[in-house]
Amino acid sequence: MIDLRSDTITLPTPEMREAMAQAPLGDDVFSDDPTVNALEERTAEILGKEAAVYVPSGTMSNQIALRTHTEPGNEILIDENAHIYYYEGGGSSALSGVICRLIPGMRGVFGATEMEAVMRRVDVHYPRTKLVCLENTTNRGGGKVWPLEKLAEVENSARENNLKMHLDGARLWNAAVAQQIPEAEIAKYFDSVSVCFSKGLGAPVGSALVGSHDFITEARRFRKQYGGGMRQAGIIAAGALYALDNHRERLAEDHANAKTFAEGLAKIPGIEINPDDVETNIIMFGLSEMSSDEILKRLCELDIHMLPMDSSSIRAVTNLMVAEKQIPEVLEQIRNILS
Repeated sequence: MIDLRSDTITLPTPEMREAMAQAPLGDDVFSDDPTVNALEERTAEILGKEAAVYVPSGTMSNQIALRTHTEPGNEILIDENAHIYYYEGGGSSALSGVICRLIPGMRGVFGATEMEAVMRRVDVHYPRTKLVCLENTTNRGGGKVWPLEKLAEVENSARENNLKMHLDGARLWNAAVAQQIPEAEIAKYFDSVSVCFSKGLGAPVGSALVGSHDFITEARRFRKQYGGGMRQAGIIAAGALYALDNHRERLAEDHANAKTFAEGLAKIPGIEINPDDVETNIIMFGLSEMSSDEILKRLCELDIHMLPMDSSSIRAVTNLMVAEKQIPEVLEQIRNILS
């Protein structure tokens, strides 16, 4: 099996399983789990923030952040293709009662001009804008990395308008590796950051939300409300802690495999892709001669798996479970099907 559907399909390595088996445990809701405490402290340290809270998923982490930053009836500014808006089940309105004001970005990236164009003036008739949400790397943007100058530009505008900043950094680790900078250099622009351990890092479960001590104290209350308080969670936190200390640098291998895959696809008739657009581990490509459902069905028969974006485009994600030597095999099978 060659599984390119997502980097969420990764399985724990033997070394990670051993760390999980040996992890000291306690009751995390009472802050008694030493492994969870160690994970939270390490995550906050890497991201240059005061504190962190461990949660079951990135969606929960993002939704807790929205609830902590806002009140019902507030408005948030967010890209029109952002994960928080597109893939979190309407949680922003259901759980926080906030409205999403959509920004038309370019592959999920926008600037101060685009943000200010949709920003409402203060008026009793309008909802109060409280928060700007960014995503780095961008999922529907094909793994696009936010340039640091764009982050600074958006943050400057946000501060001038008394807005808070939240980052959906599910793949922040990939962005840092791609830019060859510490994660804290990206996180410093934000009041809160959500990071995921179960994608590129390969841990089985969990995300973390980081911010100031006061922010995380309040976030813990909403984690409890949302049902995210876990007990002997150290058994899964140990996998995340192992991944944090051992799997971040290896993300460069996934990026290299993605680039090789994109460059190979560009040479196949019937495929539409610009390899220069592939910056991290997500590859999106179009089809001019066959529907995505048809080619994916044929690939599935060969035990090669990807996901459709629509009827004529496909997303593939390189990850811990895909070896470099498997990329030419996938390319050969796609070439055979299209020919």
